[in-house]
Amino acid sequence: MDSESTAAHTALDPVVTDPGAYRVLLENDRVRVLEFLDAPGDETNPHEHPDSVMITLSAYARRLSSEGREIDVELPAGETRWLPAQEHAGVNVGRTPTHAIFVELKESPAIPRDPSYHPLGPVASNRPLTGTPLSDDSSDEEKAWGFA
Repeated sequence: MDSESTAAHTALDPVVTDPGAYRVLLENDRVRVLEFLDAPGDETNPHEHPDSVMITLSAYARRLSSEGREIDVELPAGETRWLPAQEHAGVNVGRTPTHAIFVELKESPAIPRDPSYHPLGPVASNRPLTGTPLSDDSSDEEKAWGFA
């Protein structure tokens, strides 16, 4: 990475742009693990994430924006989602704090990304972004983590 792109990455690092919301839990040469915590109404500054795995520790509702686009994301606690590399800002539009873990990958993608691809928000799993209602047959542990 050249010094110009390193400076841009540092300037858009969420730990730098929003130090009250993001903190580093672990970092090595392969991954960086971040904890994110905010309250209803809190906003983040524009920042970027490399390819990451996101784990929600609380149910939340957020509005993400980038390049004039917006998306509302509502996820239950216990979701694990792929977050493709992206730049965005966000606001907690829900009634509960957002608490999530991000496992950021430091390796470059094996297949170069299409330069016209500009993702926003996590990739939907086999469940819709609004989550899956729990059934009465779900175990207490499944209910606690939001799994159906």
